[in-house]
Amino acid sequence: MFKRNPSSEENSQPAPAAERITSVLGAGIVWQGSMNGSGGVRIEGAFEGAIALRGMLVVGETGRVTCENVRAHTVIVAGAVRGNITAQKLEIRATGRVWGDVTTTAFVTEEGSFLRGQIRMEETVDLDLEASPETTPSEAAQAEAIAQAAPTAQPAPEAPTPPAPIPPAQSAATPTDTQRPPRKKKSDEA
Repeated sequence: MFKRNPSSEENSQPAPAAERITSVLGAGIVWQGSMNGSGGVRIEGAFEGAIALRGMLVVGETGRVTCENVRAHTVIVAGAVRGNITAQKLEIRATGRVWGDVTTTAFVTEEGSFLRGQIRMEETVDLDLEASPETTPSEAAQAEAIAQAAPTAQPAPEAPTPPAPIPPAQSAATPTDTQRPPRKKKSDEA
């Protein structure tokens, strides 16, 4: 019923090649603020604020999210979300509850899931995510501090030259003038 025509892939935004969870908000944590960037996030605690991710957002069974608009490439809801969801793909599991409007290109639900809101299926979805910086401001400041604290580069001391090679020892079977002939053992004389 909500299946998309596979020939419309030329206009869709590419999803990350390997979507995986890189950060977790644990079950006992309550967080208020904004969450944006790249990577996958799993929320098992409570989050209130703004979410804009280039990656996957998983709201676990104990997770509670309250946002005006959740934006991510993939959103999987097994807990509760209060707010609109804009995603390339939305999956609402059997334990999932969503109160808000949904805009997506792919929609999956399990029996028992709950959605109160409108679903708008689109050929493409513009997530309106900011370009990801190479480093965060705090990472850039750390790198600069490390560069300033590092001593100036000095040439490495020269390695000592190895001693001249020792000529190989001559075989005991061919004595020279300076070598004595091998001694015979007593067991050889008997």
